[in-house]
Amino acid sequence: MRNIFSRLASLVAIITAAASVAPRADTTGSAYDFEFGGIDGTPIKLSQWRGKVLLVVNTASFCGFTKQYAGLQELWTRYGNDGLVVLGVPANDFGSQEPKSEGEIKKFCEGGFGITFPLTSKQVVVGPNAHPFYLWAAQAVGPEGVPAWNFHKYLVGRDGRIIGAFASRVTPDSKELVGAIEGALNAKAVDAAPAQSAVH
Repeated sequence: MRNIFSRLASLVAIITAAASVAPRADTTGSAYDFEFGGIDGTPIKLSQWRGKVLLVVNTASFCGFTKQYAGLQELWTRYGNDGLVVLGVPANDFGSQEPKSEGEIKKFCEGGFGITFPLTSKQVVVGPNAHPFYLWAAQAVGPEGVPAWNFHKYLVGRDGRIIGAFASRVTPDSKELVGAIEGALNAKAVDAAPAQSAVH
């Protein structure tokens, strides 16, 4: 019974959370300072995409929002040549909805949704043990902008700084998210802070 109430509380948080949250102005560092393990074991340094726009999404295989994988792939296909990088970050933090191994996740994403955008290894995205990128992002947007469920989205501008955080219910094809992506792609790249490795 307690588990049911806990899940209901989480769903209420998703529904009532602001659709998008703007970052704080005093955030230091940039997304280019961070590195993830790739789902195939190859390191993913965000600095390799310096000057591009990043959409970082915590994902899960058994979620009501899992069908958003298709929309994320469409964004990658549509805007990849313009400078958008979609990065999927599998996480088991919400409802234990990503119990699969990394090999199983990769097979599921490629076979079920034709995913070609990069995927990281499984990560923790909330709390004190979160991946350093997510700790930095939480500082940048504040408590109201941290992931409350799977398929939360951080949009990072060409300067490596967060433009906004988008709740799970904001779909990849929503006018709000697409408009923010197109605006970010149209912005000129500026120099960001030097990259510093932060592996987790």
